[in-house]
Amino acid sequence: MPRNFDLNRRHLIGASAAGVAGAFSMPAEAARAAPLTSLLGRDATQYGVRPGSNEDQTRVLQRAIDEAARAQMPLAVPPGIYRTGQLRLPNGAQLIGVRGATKFVFTGGASIIQSDGADSIGINGITFDGADIPLPPRRGLIHCLGGRDVRIVDCAVADSGGSGIWLEQVAGDISGNIFTGIAVTAVVSFDAKGLIVARNTILGTNDNGIEILRTAIGDDGTLVADNRIEDVKAGPGGSGQYGNAINAFRASNVIVRGNRIRNCDYSAVRGNSASNIHITGNSISDVREVALYSEFSFEAAVIANNTVDGAAVGVSVCNFNEGGRIAVVQGNVIRNLIPKRPIGTAPDDDAGVGIYVEADTSVTGNVIENAPSYGIVAGWGKYLRDVVISGNVIRKALAGVGVSVVSGAGTALVSNNMISETPRGAVVGLDHAKAVTTDLSAEGAQRLAQVVVGGNAVRK
Repeated sequence: MPRNFDLNRRHLIGASAAGVAGAFSMPAEAARAAPLTSLLGRDATQYGVRPGSNEDQTRVLQRAIDEAARAQMPLAVPPGIYRTGQLRLPNGAQLIGVRGATKFVFTGGASIIQSDGADSIGINGITFDGADIPLPPRRGLIHCLGGRDVRIVDCAVADSGGSGIWLEQVAGDISGNIFTGIAVTAVVSFDAKGLIVARNTILGTNDNGIEILRTAIGDDGTLVADNRIEDVKAGPGGSGQYGNAINAFRASNVIVRGNRIRNCDYSAVRGNSASNIHITGNSISDVREVALYSEFSFEAAVIANNTVDGAAVGVSVCNFNEGGRIAVVQGNVIRNLIPKRPIGTAPDDDAGVGIYVEADTSVTGNVIENAPSYGIVAGWGKYLRDVVISGNVIRKALAGVGVSVVSGAGTALVSNNMISETPRGAVVGLDHAKAVTTDLSAEGAQRLAQVVVGGNAVRK
């Protein structure tokens, strides 16, 4: 090995071990005057930030953030507890802590972190403790207004007196974070510009788990994937605005996939006026309303390959009266639905149903078991058009398939399904929630022009 190469190698190793950028050629006097730079970035303690201090450190933390961002370097915050009020992140600000050991405790203000139009900001490995201090309405403990490439990764947000993270017109990545004890919603996004919300753990919120919202109907495209969401309350009440693990409102082209959701007062995934929504591959248990919902003025929904174990309704695709239409409901396993009335009495219109659809929809390849009301229902009064129900397995329901047959209702095809243990009938005609025909699949049953029934295997 050439001697000069060996000397250079030893020189680099020595500099890395020291963790000081100036070790290469900086004189001793200059090194003492310059902020220490570790392998992670500027060391926050060199600006007077003190781990474990009982004093409020807002001022010195803000100075450290500003100086590091000006130098286009991350700010490394060592393990410890730091009491702080509101901190503002400028363009390029990067905060790096030690996951589980670096903790910011909120002392008051509108938020603990705020950015206004800042691009390329990042927060990694820091715990933010809101100390249950109430925040103003529509605020998050971390509050980002505008910005591209905003990354909040591997952090923890606890005991926020408002929402956890609030975003408006943001593009970026909210991943790997843990939310506990959130007074409102863990993650709120308005008018996203290209957002990923993934691999977060959300345990205990009072409004919703994740909200993907827009001020007007339009393209959004947020990806909500692989999150674990549990214990979501509908604290403010309402008729479905709250108590949802994931809520997409007016946001088109949102993808919700691979999430584990448990124990919600209302829905696991709720798409309201959200066209082209994909709800796929989610695992859901113990929700007390509709598990998977696409409602109001939407066009196109794909609800596929989900499992639902315990809900009032498994899947609902509705509001044809508001323009809600076009859906594929395929390959879902739905079981152990919750009745609101004793089994054997008239079915509810809103409970104990496996799948409910209205317009321009294909319902295929689903397995439904233990539905106290209907396995599948098509239409509500005259609100029914062009529905196919085929290739499904329905067992242990009060009735297998219910189809609206009132005047003005459109056409439904019910074919090639396996239907068993449905004492009220395999296929029946409905006037809203009331059965008004005998079993349409039985030999010699009446024939209705708008309901095509054939090829179903029925077992008593």
